[in-house]
Amino acid sequence: MEGYKHILLAVDFEPVEIVADRAKALAETYQAALSIIHVVDNMPIPDTGYGLDTALDVDLTGEMIDAAKKQLSGLANKLGVEEDRLWVGLGSPKLEITRIAEENQVDLIVVGSHGRHGLALLLGSTANGVLHHAKCDVLAVRLKDN
Repeated sequence: MEGYKHILLAVDFEPVEIVADRAKALAETYQAALSIIHVVDNMPIPDTGYGLDTALDVDLTGEMIDAAKKQLSGLANKLGVEEDRLWVGLGSPKLEITRIAEENQVDLIVVGSHGRHGLALLLGSTANGVLHHAKCDVLAVRLKDN
């Protein structure tokens, strides 16, 4: 079996340690490049129905992206990942993660999974979506629900 050459760590920041540690260990074992991605979900602001015609002064999406970039940079420093191997996307996490993986010849995506059941499973999780859309291997690291 040929080893992995490029591993993509997909993070949502809570909890990130166990998933990040697993990705780093695999990258070290296979002497693979390690990259990190976080995707900010599109969150349209709904019409409140209060008849407000003024636009919001705050660009929440922009602020979320800026905050994600800061957190991603901190994580990258801890893991020894270079800035050019960091991505902050906007949109559907499963689609953005798999798109970046394909465009950058990633051969393993590491993502956390809560292993939810019932309604949460029907709505779909990012890990499940990545698993079914990725063209490479996917490692879903089990996270404990608090």
